[in-house]
Amino acid sequence: MDARERDARRLRTALGLFEVGVAMKRQSLRRADPDADEAEIRRRVGAWLRTRPDAEDGDGPGHPVPWPPVKRP
Repeated sequence: MDARERDARRLRTALGLFEVGVAMKRQSLRRADPDADEAEIRRRVGAWLRTRPDAEDGDGPGHPVPWPPVKRP
């Protein structure tokens, strides 16, 4: 397996794990509020993705940087 294939497999794995995490959160929200309709669950999942507690600046270590990067003269 060459580097491109390995990198592609890693990316597919990461994306798959993301999808599983979102599905788990959706199920958790449904269990917590069985009367919520699908639009409300979608809204709550979206809010969770945008404002996860303790991960407001992302999941990685370090300090936040502007995006896109600021070009220096």
